[in-house]
Amino acid sequence: MKVILLHEVPGLGQAGEVKEVANGYARNYLLPRELVTAATKANMATLTDRVASEKRRREKVEVEQATLAAKIEAASLVFSVRVGSGGRLYGSVTNQDIANALQELEKITVNRRSIQLPDPLRQLGTFEVPIRIAPKVEPKVKVSLIAAGSEEEGPAQDAQASAPEPAQVEQ
Repeated sequence: MKVILLHEVPGLGQAGEVKEVANGYARNYLLPRELVTAATKANMATLTDRVASEKRRREKVEVEQATLAAKIEAASLVFSVRVGSGGRLYGSVTNQDIANALQELEKITVNRRSIQLPDPLRQLGTFEVPIRIAPKVEPKVKVSLIAAGSEEEGPAQDAQASAPEPAQVEQ
């Protein structure tokens, strides 16, 4: 009996595949559990329509992810932080701080858990922080930490007034 798999069936195949199975297997196991449907002409037409709509939906999601990745790559965040001796921060800059700064300054909403920051940032400097949008889409945002009240802060603020980037966040 020819059937169309509606769900993944271990040992048989993935959803959307057309398979030839024994009549008893289909009648007694697959059909009662609604894992398959009979491969009639109408069901085959429905399958092709469903596959086409799924492909269009997937392409639309990929375009949205690429757009978001481009925005994240273009973003540059500058955190003005208090520092102690040796350039160590009082506190740290975490993935939540980065997510909040992206939302406030760049109007980009990302989940803090998608920011791939193994440890909070505790040193002055510039860092490339990856953000996982999808399994194979991982853009990097530039995060700079400067000392509050330092001379570096003045020119950065003047540059920010004339251009939208880099964005500055007070900690």
